[in-house]
Amino acid sequence: MYRETRNYENIQIMRFPGEGKYDIPAIDQTQFEQADFIGFNQAKSEKHPQNKAVHFFLDDYQFNRVWTYPDRYIEMLRRFRYVLSPDFSLYTDFPMAMQIYNHYRKHWIARYWQESGIKVIPTICWSSSESFEWCFDGEPTQSVVAISSLGTQNSKERKKIFLEGYEEMIKRLDPAQIIFYGRVPEECKGNIVHIESFSEKFHKAEVAQW
Repeated sequence: MYRETRNYENIQIMRFPGEGKYDIPAIDQTQFEQADFIGFNQAKSEKHPQNKAVHFFLDDYQFNRVWTYPDRYIEMLRRFRYVLSPDFSLYTDFPMAMQIYNHYRKHWIARYWQESGIKVIPTICWSSSESFEWCFDGEPTQSVVAISSLGTQNSKERKKIFLEGYEEMIKRLDPAQIIFYGRVPEECKGNIVHIESFSEKFHKAEVAQW
């Protein structure tokens, strides 16, 4: 039974036509109007999902289950106005094979959600410039996209890598809007919708109390 249901990386559920060298499932274009954002870890208890968008800018262990049990969360996520594609990590020190696998997983789930009637906003992620060969495969052009700057601004090298990827994203995808989770570097241009991260909100609260 396990062999029949769990050993095929969800291909036994559905297989999508792929783009690029690694057959990355393509995500359809989405346009964004308005929504408040909450993390996937808050989605189950949300009382007003019709006005909310679910993001995955969290540690991977908090949402790996959407890959392991993809059908379990469909009905819950359908209640929300938007759902971002899951942000599986592409750390620069990860083996390239793992990075590509995480990019594939993100796209398989996002496409599966779209096929299930969920309005998905593509989350764009990159690591080093070597990832540019594949990290934009499957992403729509002239769509709203979402990115996060968390963990990318605490050193000159990390910021440099982030900005190189940001510029490459603008050039390749020409996004209509950019939902930006976390601090927005002054070098980043475009139609940006800024979403404060938990750490930014916490810092503001500390300052206010002080």
